[in-house]
Amino acid sequence: MKLLYSLIVILNKKRMKSVKASETLSISTKVVLPNDTNTLGNLFGGQLLAWMDVIASVSAHRHSKRVVVTAAVNNVSFQKPINHASIVTLEAKVSRAFSSSMEVFVDVFVEDQVTGKREKCNEAIYTFVAVDQNGGPIQVPELIPETEEEKDRFEGALRRKQLSLILAGKMKASDATELKKLFLED
Repeated sequence: MKLLYSLIVILNKKRMKSVKASETLSISTKVVLPNDTNTLGNLFGGQLLAWMDVIASVSAHRHSKRVVVTAAVNNVSFQKPINHASIVTLEAKVSRAFSSSMEVFVDVFVEDQVTGKREKCNEAIYTFVAVDQNGGPIQVPELIPETEEEKDRFEGALRRKQLSLILAGKMKASDATELKKLFLED
């Protein structure tokens, strides 16, 4: 049965058209309103997480053309607070596609309201799974990275996935080929 499933997966992959990372780009701009802030007048971290989840899901959907569900928030970095009335731009792009899952990077920028200059203030990495009408995982197309940043994020995605699987007890550290390359000499 496993062999049959593997063959079906391979055949489906060959029939799917690969998607360029740039085709998954999703951008959203928000203004931080009073109800989005905490008592210090800064954007609630939970509100930012919700905005990032939405824009990342759009990016994953653009890649897979399927319903997607959030599987994990792998990393969130709150580097700088975002003040009330700030103009915030979120940019999401799929960094790598696996069998049914996709890693999505979200970069968050705050715009200076006088100069218009953007400054990166936060980032996150989400994992989404494409699902069928019954909620089961479904194959997604391969991703083609083109820019240097896309290629760097693409290569790092396998290491991040292997680390997550090890921490979840779903992979032995000895099987993490990409992680071993970082720590072991040839």
